[in-house]
Amino acid sequence: MNSFPSDECVIVVCNAPDAETAGRIAEALVGERLAACVNILAPCRSVYLWQGAVERSEEVPLLIKTRRDAYPRLEARLQALHPYEVPEIVAWPLVMGLPSYLTWVSDSVVSSGEAG
Repeated sequence: MNSFPSDECVIVVCNAPDAETAGRIAEALVGERLAACVNILAPCRSVYLWQGAVERSEEVPLLIKTRRDAYPRLEARLQALHPYEVPEIVAWPLVMGLPSYLTWVSDSVVSSGEAG
């Protein structure tokens, strides 16, 4: 691990269609050690353009904490678990954070080259 654990960590944002789906996704990602933690937030209203029409729906946001090197596997698994044809899956790098928290995130996630 380098001296700046934030360099290794990212937050992935994904909206689920309902609380049941959000819970199923969160349990799978943490259980498979692709994420250290998934926050399931309160439902929100989304307005978006889909196939030429303005759509409105209620969705449940997920904040997924993981490592940068685990992101490709997390993205593939999230896409497989998600019911949407094109789910929102975006990652933001963590610039700063409590070092002990970021170390915990890093230590909790297993990348493809590590034993679980």
